[in-house]
Amino acid sequence: MGALLAIAAVVVLMMIGVPVVFSFAAMTLILSIVYDVDVSSLMTTGFWSVNSLILLALPLFVMTGYLMQAGGLASRLVNFVEALVGKSRSGMGTSMVMACGVFGAISGTASAAVASIGTIMIGPMEKHGYKREYTSALLGISSLLGLLIPPSITMILYAVVTRQSVAACFLATIGPGILLIFMLCFMNWLKMRNHPDPAAEKLSFNSRMQNIGNTGWKALPALVLPVIILGGIYGGVFTPTEAAAIAVVYSIPVGMFIYRELNLKAMGRCFIEAAATTGVIMVILVFSFVASRIFTFERVPQELTDVLMDLFKDKIMILLVVNIFLILLGMIMDDVSVVAIISPLLLPVMVHIGVEPVHFAAIVGTSVVIGCNSPPMAPILFMTCRIGNVGMSQVIKPALSFMFFAALPVMLVTTYWSPLALYLPKLFGYID
Repeated sequence: MGALLAIAAVVVLMMIGVPVVFSFAAMTLILSIVYDVDVSSLMTTGFWSVNSLILLALPLFVMTGYLMQAGGLASRLVNFVEALVGKSRSGMGTSMVMACGVFGAISGTASAAVASIGTIMIGPMEKHGYKREYTSALLGISSLLGLLIPPSITMILYAVVTRQSVAACFLATIGPGILLIFMLCFMNWLKMRNHPDPAAEKLSFNSRMQNIGNTGWKALPALVLPVIILGGIYGGVFTPTEAAAIAVVYSIPVGMFIYRELNLKAMGRCFIEAAATTGVIMVILVFSFVASRIFTFERVPQELTDVLMDLFKDKIMILLVVNIFLILLGMIMDDVSVVAIISPLLLPVMVHIGVEPVHFAAIVGTSVVIGCNSPPMAPILFMTCRIGNVGMSQVIKPALSFMFFAALPVMLVTTYWSPLALYLPKLFGYID
């Protein structure tokens, strides 16, 4: 009962506009009062939990995203993807989806993808006949590929709070991420295939190949980055944290000396923005670790498991309830909050019914993708509306169609067909 009261308090406080950090602090205070726990003794535990080498990857990947945006790496990637896919009407939407996937393979954040790709592509897509509300909706859901395509900050947080392998969690979301890319591209093709394109470019095969070669050559320094990150991690050359540090060190000279768009002033802004983003996440984690320790002391996860097992005897029904619960929380909480507080609470339930912790990482990731684009909070969707200069009421209809016909099927397939999430972790030897 105390746990439900604390979670309800977080939800209510966030809905009335209280900053996330203070909402989590209030949750910890309520738990300490309900369960009569001395929080001061647990704050040390919270501090040492975030004093982690693994978590050092978080600010470094955030920093990489900002450096890509400021240094011109993002724009070169988008230009290359556009040339590769083509500038037909449906091709522009496919380019946006693919660009978000490539961007996610480097930065691991949705907000950086929205800011970078949205400012580059929304204008040109409008010239090709795309309505801004449609483009904003597609950008909102596509940007969340950063939560699934590794390296993912969300998966780093999940691995830390549930004590799992970061690399294994990265691998678990590759399959769902690729499936979501395919579903979004297919939906965009269905919607746009019969619409006229006022700015269509009819290029000969030779001209198109030349364009692909030119943009590919210019994007090569940026394309090398995901190869270094993922190849290094799964080749056993370095850890995810070391990969994040290398990504930052690599992005700076590329932006400054190759693309010549990054200067000291812009780099300073990147450091400040990355520090502010990371600071909020780390404070949230401190309070979530304290709350998790209280939950453990009071056997809340075990009680939750018993309640769900009494109410639902079937594994399928329990998974469906968990899906709905994660989506509803994602509608009113950001992805960091959901992962930090709910994952350790529900993991014992999942283990009890035979779900691998790494599989649950993919379930959480695909559920959060839907929640982050669903009102009333919908932080990513609000951000895309600002960049697209459209109202939320205009974006809701196309956004719901993408969520219902693309993101929701991906979540259900991920939840009920475990090989989609577990094949790669098993192939690389992270689970038996």
